[in-house]
Amino acid sequence: MSFSVKSKLLISGGVIASAAAIWHLLCIWGGPSWFAFARAPKQIIDSAQQGTLLAPVGTIIVAGLMLACTVFAFSAVGLIRKVPLVKPALITIALLCTLRGLIGIPAFATATGVDIWQIVASTVWLYVGVCFIVGSIEHSTALKSGT
Repeated sequence: MSFSVKSKLLISGGVIASAAAIWHLLCIWGGPSWFAFARAPKQIIDSAQQGTLLAPVGTIIVAGLMLACTVFAFSAVGLIRKVPLVKPALITIALLCTLRGLIGIPAFATATGVDIWQIVASTVWLYVGVCFIVGSIEHSTALKSGT
């Protein structure tokens, strides 16, 4: 099976999304210190410390959304069977990931200095957003040409 560069970018975006999903799920196992390291909101860290359901349920939902990104990416390039709504899903994912990547830019410099974690996370999600943009363009082009 041979993939175009655009398809490889979409595959890499899907792999990153699945790795991020796994990381989120590992935070449940790792406990409050892992949520804090991952820069989770204070309410999630408090939930993990208190043993309430907000942290695990919220984390499972976020991980599920990230895994859905992987499913749509892999479906678009033909690694897995076709799933419904691939085109609108790719566009939505591309926009959300790109927005997430750009939102972090103002947070690079905080009152306490440069936040390396925010730089890395924003750069990764911006890359994933670009991968999904390129992949959605290729997928739309392939649909129009009938391949």
